[in-house]
Amino acid sequence: MSEKATETKLQSPFEFNGIWEDLLDDKDFTQVLLSEVLEDYILKQRWYGGKASKIKYIELSEYFRIQQHGEVYFGLLLEIDFVEAFYHHYFLPIAFVTDVSFAKSDRILPIKIQGQQGYIIDAINLEAFRKLVFERILGAAPFDRTKVQYHRSESFTDVVYESSRFMGLEQSNTSIIYNDRYVLKFFRRIFADKNPDYEMSRFLSEIKDFHNTPAYQGSVNIIDSDHVNVTIALMQKLVPNQGDAWDYMLKELHEVFLNLDRKNITLDAMPTVDMFERLQINEVCSEIIDWVGPNLLSKIRQLAVRTAEMHIVLGSEFEDTAFTPNHFNGDYEVWLKNRLLYQFQNRLNIIENQMHKLDGMALDLAREFLEKKTLIRKRITNFDWTKLKGERIRVHGDYHLGQILVTSDDFYILDFEGEPESTIRDRKVKQPPLKDVAGLFRSFHYAIYATVFNNAEDYNKSQEELFQAAEILYSYLTSVFLGTYTDQVQDANLNIGYNQERIFILKYCLLEKAVYEIGYELNSRPRWALIPLKGISNIINH
Repeated sequence: MSEKATETKLQSPFEFNGIWEDLLDDKDFTQVLLSEVLEDYILKQRWYGGKASKIKYIELSEYFRIQQHGEVYFGLLLEIDFVEAFYHHYFLPIAFVTDVSFAKSDRILPIKIQGQQGYIIDAINLEAFRKLVFERILGAAPFDRTKVQYHRSESFTDVVYESSRFMGLEQSNTSIIYNDRYVLKFFRRIFADKNPDYEMSRFLSEIKDFHNTPAYQGSVNIIDSDHVNVTIALMQKLVPNQGDAWDYMLKELHEVFLNLDRKNITLDAMPTVDMFERLQINEVCSEIIDWVGPNLLSKIRQLAVRTAEMHIVLGSEFEDTAFTPNHFNGDYEVWLKNRLLYQFQNRLNIIENQMHKLDGMALDLAREFLEKKTLIRKRITNFDWTKLKGERIRVHGDYHLGQILVTSDDFYILDFEGEPESTIRDRKVKQPPLKDVAGLFRSFHYAIYATVFNNAEDYNKSQEELFQAAEILYSYLTSVFLGTYTDQVQDANLNIGYNQERIFILKYCLLEKAVYEIGYELNSRPRWALIPLKGISNIINH
């Protein structure tokens, strides 16, 4: 729909002579909403994840009411079908307002209902709606069997609604802060299953009492027409924090790179460690301690402890089959290879088509990638489950520094939705715990190189020297992490395999993650494609 057409439609309200409660039963209204209005509205939303694809049509899968004492809101479950032959589902709650000054930037449709003019808006903009959802969770019955099922934790009691506000800019979801003590996350893209973030949050904090994730407080689930449980909202305790670990690491790493000049560090004389070597902090050489400082290494050790504790808890269940550990088997191997080979071919095509965007070291590394594509493909197919003795468990699945909150002396792990490109079933497949470790290592690598890219003018070193420092630093951070993590999980008898098996899985998962990253970088910021390409080069040349 053109900008001009949108403006014209907004100036001509849809007229409905029935009552608001019957609006979605009106075929003329739903026709206008689905075919003439929603596409333009949805394309402008930050939470919409299909911007790279062309919408074919939008359907209203179903809807439900959220109501109390005359307040009536509708929750829409929308199916968006794309020309490329796939679809997404989204959750959109709507409300009718008559105040012409309200929600000017988030109006969906001007409408006149029984002669009263107003607008249909996203209901999350209304405090009355936010309060109603909060109170519904607070008053949830222990065994809710209705279509809209509210649930609350036993710890979520003796609370009254005080205030609510938007958390801030988010991409895929919309989060509301209540009473400055709780966060309710509305999932915008929804799936025909329980959301993994809901499952993992509830399992970790409510069932297993893992303290380093925001405590589960409640949720809203819908039982759809196919009797499938669809999660639309998750409530957790708000964790007071100093920001996420990504921002924290960027500040710390900037100081580390500034130390190259401050302390006259000679990189060629710096002792190095092998990839996947395990170190305790007291085993790190004095030259590295002098350059990096003990604080950052201590934080890495603490993060390793919390990551290990999360995995130990996730591997400790023996009744709920959604969380019981499994060994490797042929079905998993087939699933993994098919998934990775498809992803590899996709990224290979992207590189071949976008080589013109690269130069310097990135171009050299891309050429190496193409030259060694057969070797990389062989690495992917070289997965033999019969040689692996470790266990697979439910894992975070999209573990990186941005998913970790920093407090004054600790870390909290959040956002268990899994990889955005994966299907809901793939996100719940049990994986080796080292998959999360590999994700975090890739995030370390990104943070180090982002520091170089963003602050190169502050460092009196050549790019070659900065990249050399980056790789030395990366090897020590990962070695300190591995030393602590491995000790922790082995002391708790979580089986992550023998040493060579661990190295194989880490290499495999690091390769998978770096290949995954290439697509985003070449499509969004080609200069940064160097980072995953360098990660791939490290693996295939090790």
